[in-house]
Amino acid sequence: MQDKFWYREGWTLDMKNQSWTEDTENQAEFIVKALQLRGDERILDLACGYGRHALALARRGFSVVGVDITQELIDDANKNAPPNAQFICADIRDVQFEQEFDVVLNLADGAIGYLETDEENLKIFDVIAKAMKPGGKHFMDVMRAEHAEAYFPKRWWEVGEKEIALAVFEWNPETRRSAFGGGGIRFGEIAQAPVPEIVPQDPVRLYSKEELRDILQARGMEIVSAFSNYYGKPDTSKELQLMVYSRKL
Repeated sequence: MQDKFWYREGWTLDMKNQSWTEDTENQAEFIVKALQLRGDERILDLACGYGRHALALARRGFSVVGVDITQELIDDANKNAPPNAQFICADIRDVQFEQEFDVVLNLADGAIGYLETDEENLKIFDVIAKAMKPGGKHFMDVMRAEHAEAYFPKRWWEVGEKEIALAVFEWNPETRRSAFGGGGIRFGEIAQAPVPEIVPQDPVRLYSKEELRDILQARGMEIVSAFSNYYGKPDTSKELQLMVYSRKL
């Protein structure tokens, strides 16, 4: 049986060695350009992990605050933080920022859809809207439900600089949740199958672009643009990833 609180555990600094973290600098630069940031904005990064995006933005001169539920990751982020970056260990639902940030980020899912129920998941959007100043900008990078409906179950190989990684996805149309699992084959080592049978785990509630539009509108926000990757590929349900840039009215 899957643990409904799975998101509280299982995150370690080993993620630094995984292929999906290798594009961080490009992703940070894409966000700056897509949101047309000037450089003096204050940025909140929700579910920031070890702060890879927040630190990349801090190196570009932005004032950033990162929030994550895993103490080990926050400790590492603070260890590497310059004076214009701060990291807080907390459940996203517990933060109390109110109209303090010009930009709010939820990247690599940013915990969107990770919580126990639809009601709990919507609380993340409440935190996003409350934390932003009027006219503030939000950018999220999530998996899209339309793709899951059309293409899951699915296996996806990714070639990185240190390993070949395999991800396996399943889809429950009743709960609108995707379960995923995976493993990697490290370069320079004798190849072993990631696991004989990869058992998907960690169910995530996925949203369609239309659902996200309605959720954001209910919180005084509107979608400005959407993309399918961090290289500006136009929004399409043929791609798993959905990047949504929205603005608080």
